[in-house]
Amino acid sequence: MVELSLNQKNIIITRSKDKISDIKKLFTNKGAQIFDFPAIDVGYPDDLNPLDDALSEINDFHWIIFTSSNGIQFVDERLRNLNTSLKECSKKIKIAVVGEKTSLTLSDLGIEADFVPPEFVAESLIENFPVSGYGLRVFLPRVQTGGRNFIADEFRNSGSRVVEVPAYETRCPDSIPIETINAISKRKIDAMVFSSGKTVSNSSFLLEKEFGEEWLTYLENAKLLTIGPQTSKICEKTFGRVDREAVKYTFEGLLDAAIDIFN
Repeated sequence: MVELSLNQKNIIITRSKDKISDIKKLFTNKGAQIFDFPAIDVGYPDDLNPLDDALSEINDFHWIIFTSSNGIQFVDERLRNLNTSLKECSKKIKIAVVGEKTSLTLSDLGIEADFVPPEFVAESLIENFPVSGYGLRVFLPRVQTGGRNFIADEFRNSGSRVVEVPAYETRCPDSIPIETINAISKRKIDAMVFSSGKTVSNSSFLLEKEFGEEWLTYLENAKLLTIGPQTSKICEKTFGRVDREAVKYTFEGLLDAAIDIFN
C-alpha cells in the first residue's frame, strides 16, 4: 500500500506567528513545503479591568468554559498576578473546553478538563453538557472581538448567570512574510489552510493590501481548506468558496483534508 503524502505541495498556513510551528510540523512530515502567513497577533484586551474583576471572584463560579487555548493561557497568566493559578482554582470549580487542542493546553498546566464535548464545536458542548444550566454561575473568558455569543446565550436561556468577559484579543499583523509574497505572486501555492474565521478575514485584508483589488486571482488555483463550519462560512463569504472542510475539527483533521484532496 502506497503511503499518501503531500510531496512537492506548496501550502500556506495561516495562524498566529507563535503557533504556526505546531501545525507546520504535521504538514512538513508529509513532505509539504510550508509558507508561513501569520494572520493573527494575540495579546491582552484593551481593558483588563473586567477580566481582573471576574478573576477576583473566580472561586464563586461553578463552571469555567474555555473555547480556545488563548483563553486558558491569558486567564492563567492574570491569575498568577493574583498569586494563584488556574490549576489551583480547578480544585474548586469545574472546567469545560471546546476542542481537543484546548484540552491539551489544560493538560500542559496539569489540569484535566471536567467536560469535553464529543464534537469540537460550541453546539456540541451545549447539547451534551453534563448538568442543567439552571442556577449555575458560569464564567466565560473569550476573545474581545469577533467571537460568537452562542454559548453565553444558551446558558442564559437555561437559567444560568453568565459572566462573559474579554480575556484576550486577536489583532491583524501589519504584513505578509516576503517569502510567502513571492510564492503567491508566482502563483506557486497549491493550498491555503485556515484554522479560524479571523485567520480568513485577516488574510484577505493583508492579501488585498499587498496585491490590490485582483488579490483573489493569485489564489484561483489554490485549494482552500478550513477547520470547521464557522471558518467555512467566513471563507465562503470572503473567498467565494471552500474546497474542503476538515471532518475532524483539529489540525490533524486539516492535514487529513489536505492529503485527501491531493490524492
